[in-house]
Amino acid sequence: MKTRIALKLRLMRADDVAIGPGKADLLDAIVQTGSISAAARAMEMSYRRAWLLVDVMNRSFRVPLVRGAAGGKQGGGAQVTEAGLRVLAQYRKMEAAALAAAEPHLHALVRQLRTAPDE
Repeated sequence: MKTRIALKLRLMRADDVAIGPGKADLLDAIVQTGSISAAARAMEMSYRRAWLLVDVMNRSFRVPLVRGAAGGKQGGGAQVTEAGLRVLAQYRKMEAAALAAAEPHLHALVRQLRTAPDE
């Protein structure tokens, strides 16, 4: 059994999660698909849930992280803004830094784990 660290960092703004692991993954998916609905499908969540997450992010930061385009002949779509790309990159750097900071402590904790499930 491989032991690993799983951190879930969330930047809170009052009671709202401005950005966290799920919202960062949603931003990545919007970058990949160019659409909130396609990103939601790729992440196996409802469009409404994805839209609400985007709405919280957009309200939490000074400028929108995602801009949508109205539907029509060409369909709608969404784009992660330059600010959104900067926030996403900084969040990913923060995740990596937190993991790197926690890693040296892993060995001490692993020594205290049970070696088999029935111990």
